[in-house]
Amino acid sequence: MADVEAARRALEDALGQSEVLSDPLALRLYARDASLVEGGCALVAFPRRLPDVVACVRIAGEHGLPIVPRGSGTGLAGGSTPIGDALVVVTSKMTDLIEVRPADRLAWVEPGLANLDLANALRPYGFTYAPDPSSQQTSSIGGNVSTNAGGPHCLAYGVTSNHVLALDVVLPDGNVERLGSEGPETAGYDLRAVMVGSEGTLGVVAAVCVRLTPLPPAVRTMLLDFETVAECAATVSAIIASGVVPAAVEMMDNGIVVAAERFAHAGYPTDAAAILIVEVDGTEAAVEEQAAAVESAASANGVRTIRVAADEAERALIWKGRKSAFGAVAQIAPHYHLHDCVVPRSKLVDVLAGVYDIAERHDLIVTNVFHAGDGNLHPLLSFDRTVPGTLERVLAASEEIVRLCVDAGGALSGEHGIGLEKRDFMPLVFTAEDLSAQACVRSAFDPDARMNPLKVLPDGARCGDFAMARGNDAARAAAELPEGAWL
Repeated sequence: MADVEAARRALEDALGQSEVLSDPLALRLYARDASLVEGGCALVAFPRRLPDVVACVRIAGEHGLPIVPRGSGTGLAGGSTPIGDALVVVTSKMTDLIEVRPADRLAWVEPGLANLDLANALRPYGFTYAPDPSSQQTSSIGGNVSTNAGGPHCLAYGVTSNHVLALDVVLPDGNVERLGSEGPETAGYDLRAVMVGSEGTLGVVAAVCVRLTPLPPAVRTMLLDFETVAECAATVSAIIASGVVPAAVEMMDNGIVVAAERFAHAGYPTDAAAILIVEVDGTEAAVEEQAAAVESAASANGVRTIRVAADEAERALIWKGRKSAFGAVAQIAPHYHLHDCVVPRSKLVDVLAGVYDIAERHDLIVTNVFHAGDGNLHPLLSFDRTVPGTLERVLAASEEIVRLCVDAGGALSGEHGIGLEKRDFMPLVFTAEDLSAQACVRSAFDPDARMNPLKVLPDGARCGDFAMARGNDAARAAAELPEGAWL
């Protein structure tokens, strides 16, 4: 049985009384992330350095508490939503840029550093950190590692796993291990890649070695608008088919264009059925060539207008509208729910038509804003959860959208992770043998199932005698989400 009071005293001794929260209001605040699932926790701790993280993990183990790592809480799949008598280890106070080594094109950072703060800190060196999730102003590097986050510029540059060289991780037994290396390759199994995207189920990330990307010498940002969603989506495939891989290709339909324009005043054409934000970069000659190919592909698919950002200020404004989109939907309704399934680009038109049909059948408002270049959809279902029966319709529509994407040859997540919200969809894309193999990897790191229980793998995924979500008291009591977990 968990001894919460003894754990609290031990944590206060190790971290200081101000770094441990146990009052009901604080526990309620940290009982969820940005998803629709709310859980509960016993204690919240704020480590400030590596030894503090070690202390948190060891004290939790000594007193029978499961551990839920948490960054900025911007996760959209319930990955940092605690269940039961958990200790939530919040790394948001670990914000140091430990070391920048331009000659080696790497930097060491603490997990609580915000994505945008890292990019801004690297700019004077002539570098950036390429993965740029839409929440980059607030999402932390540790959280990005947890879900293998993407972003608009990951079409050309790759997602988080392509930009993490090494990790210092506190394992469930309290030992610290370095996974990966600063060098180009590490002998043996790539445990760095296993940790990236593991959603806190294998250990607590305490430091990250990131790859630096040189800032391009030239950038061109274009805003294209269309009379139909189909023409807009078809343009995406045409651009890639031409041999051009832009730095970013983002698509927004009319509903989200209107909401974003009201917020950002970016000059978006609110009468368009859909718009594309396309960015190309490289040398001046390469940018000219790529931009011409984009314009040709768009013209062949009925583009209405093509606006080119005249300067950095206009470029930033165009991107402000896109990266503010999730917040802007509050103008439509007080709540939203979304998935981030990935589909082949060739299926974008059909899948989008299916998403609109699903929303209409369930009498819901849907808007779409997504990383069109790599088929990473973000359908937003806007609603008011205080209206009886609405949440049930939202969840039913969400399941249909997930199944639609999977049937089109897609994946469950492009960057948000699986967490609690999508764990029960895992059998749609993985066999029992696949899930067992994943459970075996998890048990190798965490044989007592104390790290972020109930996340990612569905109940019953087993590795021999090891059953996920049943290795501790809290998990045994919560094989299913507690009643009322869906807000």
